[in-house]
Amino acid sequence: MNNQKPKILLVENIHPIAKEHLESEGYQVDLLSHAPTEDELIQLMPQYCALGIRSKTEITANVLKHSQKTLTIGCFCIGTNQVDLTKARSHGVAVFNAPHSNTRSVAELVIAEMIALSRQLGDRNTKAHQGEWMKSAEGSKEVRGKVLGIIGYGHIGSQVSILAESLGLQVLFYDTVKKLPLGNAKSVTSLEELLKSSDFVTLHVPEALENKNMIGRKELAAMKKGSYLINASRGSVVEIDSLANALKINHIAGCAVDVFPHEPASNKERFSSPLQGLANVILTPHIGGSTEEAQKAIGLEVAESFRRFLKIGSTSGAVNFPNVDLPVKKGTSRILNVHRNEPGVLGEINTIISKAGANIEGQYLSTDEEVGYMVMDVHSTHVDQLAGEIEKLNRSIRTRVVY
Repeated sequence: MNNQKPKILLVENIHPIAKEHLESEGYQVDLLSHAPTEDELIQLMPQYCALGIRSKTEITANVLKHSQKTLTIGCFCIGTNQVDLTKARSHGVAVFNAPHSNTRSVAELVIAEMIALSRQLGDRNTKAHQGEWMKSAEGSKEVRGKVLGIIGYGHIGSQVSILAESLGLQVLFYDTVKKLPLGNAKSVTSLEELLKSSDFVTLHVPEALENKNMIGRKELAAMKKGSYLINASRGSVVEIDSLANALKINHIAGCAVDVFPHEPASNKERFSSPLQGLANVILTPHIGGSTEEAQKAIGLEVAESFRRFLKIGSTSGAVNFPNVDLPVKKGTSRILNVHRNEPGVLGEINTIISKAGANIEGQYLSTDEEVGYMVMDVHSTHVDQLAGEIEKLNRSIRTRVVY
């Protein structure tokens, strides 16, 4: 253990504002433009106490096993499914993400795609570039007065709801968790009810086992004939082959897809999908949150989570860890301890402190089903020794002094 500021590695072209913010706090920040492989990470991570990734970098149990120095991982995006969160927690590694920063960017893309599908803008634009003049009102409709069905009424889904109402759409939503409707939006009790009632269906659900292929042949058949599907959530939630078939038989009038079951690892790899070449289909390369404003906001949000965790031990916003947000206690030293959540650990720690004659100025403990996270502010001239004794406890996972 030491009090030196850690080196931080940022990969996948994270916005430079993150590097600027962390370097202004005195950290050394290294960059990689690509998504490192498992073998690369195993070689790299012994040098770093923090790692920033986006959606392409996989943090497996094997990577975590070889990352003993790593204190925290930041997902500079919304999703965290690329990280083995359970293993990270068992190693005492706090994982942060940016659940709010690109909300508006994704919502705006969904609204734009809804209008583009309704007016067949993609196909008409392509034909015009090819010299064909498709001036016709056939199949071209206004969105005003139509019904938008939102599956998943979280940060993004609710933003889409607000924007859609301002365009004159009626909004229905379905969520497995009870959510407060915004504006005049109405909750429906089943996915089937939403599908059969909506002119447009947009997906905003996390990647989870229960959401895999949630829109398949049966669900597509339940949608209104001539309706549209938009997926800017996760590639695993729609059966692409079934969607392609629904388009070919003209049951679905069009779709916009931003995420796919299998995506190229870089811009240099070719992209292939059964949806290519079909009429009124908008395909985009996972750019829902890829605006300059969103990427800058994400860079600041996760970099600030790093700073607060590394400097003062705050886990507010961590997705796999008990959340503790603490003020700085001037004139004290702060010890952080992650331990298995079993009875008696706090008593053992307090016994160590008592035997050393140290005075506890403040102590905070938060637990989940697996681990406990303790923050202790003490008056002692031997704080490193105290931390070392706590680290030796059988149920300790990780202990460090932050100041």
